[in-house]
Parts: sequence; C-alpha cells; structure tokens
Amino acid sequence: MVRRRTRGERGAVAVEAALVTPLLFFFVLGIIEMSLLMRDTVATTSAVRVGGRVASVSAGAGPGVCQASSNPPPCAPASTPALAQAAADAIQKAGSAMPKDQIEYLLVFKANAKGYPLPEGNTTLSCSSNCVRFVWDAGLNKFRYASGSWTSTTINACVNHANRDTVGVAMVAEHPWITGLFGDGVEIKERSVMNFEPLPSEQCMPGTHL
Repeated sequence: MVRRRTRGERGAVAVEAALVTPLLFFFVLGIIEMSLLMRDTVATTSAVRVGGRVASVSAGAGPGVCQASSNPPPCAPASTPALAQAAADAIQKAGSAMPKDQIEYLLVFKANAKGYPLPEGNTTLSCSSNCVRFVWDAGLNKFRYASGSWTSTTINACVNHANRDTVGVAMVAEHPWITGLFGDGVEIKERSVMNFEPLPSEQCMPGTHL
C-alpha cells in the first residue's frame, strides 16, 4: 500500500511539474522583457531631460554650424539654432544603456501650449515649423541634422514675458523584444519641455540676439 501511494505521488508531481514549468518559464521571460523595456524607457526619459536642460540655457547661442561627414544627412541650414545641436550633442555625450541604433529620431522644437511641436493644438511628435529633427550617424558616432528649421533670432527668452518660449526635446526609439514572445518590438516616445532661461533684458526679445 505504501509503495503504491509513493508511485502515485511521484506521478502527480511529474504532472504538476509538466504543467507549471512552461508557465514559470514564460513568467521569467516576461520579467526579463519588462525589465529591459523599463531600462530603455528610463534611458529615453533621462536623455530628453539632459537635452532639454542644455537647450533651455542656450537661447542666445545663435545659429547652428554644419559639420562635414563622409556620408552625412543634409547639412544643417543657417536657420537651425545652435541650441538644437547642443542638445543632441549633450544626449550623445551623456551615454545611455540603450543602443543608439534603436533611436529612430530626435526632435528639438519650440513647444506649443500642450508641450508638443507646433502648430498649436498638435499632440503628436511630428516636426513642422520651428522644429529640428536629428538622426543617429554611426559614422560620426553622434546625432546629425536630418530636417527642419527654427531661426534662432525668433526665440523669446524674456523673463515673465507673456510670450516667453518653451523648448521641447523628444526622442522616439524602437525597443525590440529579445524573445519574440510579445511580437517584434514596441515604440518608446518620451519628451521634455522647459522654459528658456532668460537672457538679459536688452537681448531677450526676438530680433535682439543671434
């Protein structure tokens, strides 16, 4: 009788293990996937905050300067503000746990009332006016201008002015699922919007600075 009960218990344990092990394995893989997604989300959030801080203190930096590359996107036009490239460079230099080739694009823009690129009322990360788009240049190992414009002399950086501008930095990246259990991947979109640090009163209004 004892021998039969022992065999029955062993059989029950084997059946339970066969049922539970795949679920446990799936659960562990899910934890790993969610951890990696959280890592990339935090990295993206941190990156746009770094870029936003640099852009917000650079209202008077003037127009951008084009840098040559062996295989570049189009060179930044004179209407591109230096603050945009400074923000992109700051993100690159800060480093990130997320591989740069996962980044689809980076935006530096004059923010509307909702914290998105113009026009007013827009709630998407689409780049139109007063907006500069960057992509990752693996050859130079940095972000390079891809499209858009924003004339630096139009920025209003006057303290307590009703029309004081705000600058936004946004990043769109693709996070791949390493196991394929949840599909190919998921898109991460993060943005940071900050007021421009005020320039001296004689240089803060549009047309009075570089």
